[in-house]
Formats: sequence, C-alpha cells, structure tokens
Amino acid sequence: MACETQANEVVTLLSPTNDDILMFLLISSKMRDFWKQVVQEATFYSRDTSNVAREMIKEAIVEKLDTKSLSSASNRLCIADLGCSVGPNTFFAVQNIIDAIENKHKSEYDGSHKLEFQVFFNDHASNDFNTLFTSLPLERQYFSAGVPGTFYDQLFPSSSIHFAHSSYSLQWLSKVPEKLLDQNSSSWNKGKIHCAGASDEVVNAYAAQFEKDMGIFLNARAKEIVPGGMIVLVIPGIPDEVHPSELPAGILFNFLGSSLVDMANEGILNEAQIDSFNLPIYSASPKEMASLVKINGCFSIESMEVTDPRSKIHDPMKCSKGL
Repeated sequence: MACETQANEVVTLLSPTNDDILMFLLISSKMRDFWKQVVQEATFYSRDTSNVAREMIKEAIVEKLDTKSLSSASNRLCIADLGCSVGPNTFFAVQNIIDAIENKHKSEYDGSHKLEFQVFFNDHASNDFNTLFTSLPLERQYFSAGVPGTFYDQLFPSSSIHFAHSSYSLQWLSKVPEKLLDQNSSSWNKGKIHCAGASDEVVNAYAAQFEKDMGIFLNARAKEIVPGGMIVLVIPGIPDEVHPSELPAGILFNFLGSSLVDMANEGILNEAQIDSFNLPIYSASPKEMASLVKINGCFSIESMEVTDPRSKIHDPMKCSKGL
C-alpha cells in the first residue's frame, strides 16, 4: 500500500528522522543560543524517539518474535546493536529489547525458564569503545562484548544472532559514490556537498550506492540471523516521490555547501577541496526499502511505519504489512 505522508513527517523503519532539529538549525540567528538550543532539541528529540521506538519494538516482539522456538535449544539469546557509538542511546535500546523479550517469555513460561542475554555492541574500529564500556549500566542483566568493524560485512558466525538492531546508522553510506568525484562524469557534484539540490544524475549516484550497501548489509545479516530471528532498523527517511532538496535536511546541506563556496571565493578554502567533499548520507523512501528487501529475498517486511514522535500519533501510519 502506498504510504501517505504529511508535511514534515518522515519515513523510517520504526522511527523518524531529525528534520525538526535541522529546521531549527536554519532559523536560529545567534550562534551561542543556536548551539544551546540544538543540544536541548537533540536531548528532547532523542528521548521522544526512544519512547516511540520502544513501543513499536515491544509490539513487534509480542506479535512476531517466537521466543519459545528461539530458546528451545538454549536459554541464551544473542542481541547485536549495529552502529552503537558510545552510548547512552544504545543502552536504552538494548534494555528496551531485553525487557520486551523477557516479559513475553515470562508470560509463556510463568517464570520457570530463565533467559540469558549476550549483547554485542558494534561500530567502526575507530569508535571509542573505552568510553562505551566505562559507561555500561551497572545494573545491567546481560553479558556484553564489543565487535569492531563495518556492518557492511559479516560480523558474526552464521546463525548466531537472534535479534539485530540498528538506529540512525544506515543513512551513512560505505563511501562517497565514485562518480561524484569524476570531473568527466555527468554526476560530478561540483560546488555542492550532497545530492540535495543537485542534478538527477547525482541523486541517482547516491541511490545506487545506497542500493549496493543495503544489498551487502542484508546479505551479511541473512547469514548471521537465526531462522525466526528479527531485525529492527531505525533510519531517517524521505517520503515517496519527494526530492531531497525539498526536506529541511536538504535545505541545510545546500546552505552549508553555499557557505563553503563563499569561503572559497574569499580565499579561505580551496575550490578543489570543496569539489572533492561530499556528505556520504542518503535517506531512502519506503518504496526503495521495500524494493531492496524484496530483491534480497532473505527477509520479509513485517512492519514499516512513518512516524514523528512530536506529533504524538498513537497509531502510526503503516507503510506496508506482511510484505
């Protein structure tokens, strides 16, 4: 079913983008107040996003995750958070997942069959894992381990993960599309830092790189996830048939690009440096995500939802169900 969106709403798997924050970046005029407000907005937004995602994840686990089957061979369940950064959001997400699984499991076994949880925190090798692990919740009821490496590759042994989660990470491409840096290509993105406001060739280059990356991501997870397991993806999105330049984030990227060009004109930066710089960020639409999952063929979409925690919508719109 086609997804209907309202102004400023965003498309995700289970959560929204941060367009409200980006819009504020554009309208603020005083730099000191600007950054103060950004921090306040980010804190509020993160909390609201976490609350919305928690309820969606809880519903998905209750309705779709067969904990009896997953725990039949062993009482140990493995959870992976992909793109964990340094916390604390990753700890909130993991605890929400564990609470939902435990509550469902207890209702099925009356507390007679206790589960153990192994949580793997993944991010790039350059991530500050020291900060991550020194801030682990003291009251946690799970075993923890760090797994450095890109999630655009297989990270775990085959059939070893029961539940995978990724929040605000998959919008980052594995690399800048090569055509953007080729002066002889129609996709050369001269004077811009993103596909927002760029030619269709540039947008298509970004989309092609995202398609390639998601194919790799899904193939890797297909090897790692046990049969009957679940993946939850929280990603910034864009409504179907909407150009990136029409969103607040796109306006911001155009603004930043124009500022860099102005700096080059004043001799502060080298023009070649700007032409070689492109943000490796891409927000997919529901149609794109559904197509990529279908092409992969290893997963079915149980729920894809459009939501904005600020709207206080109690019944988020369904983009697709049981694809």
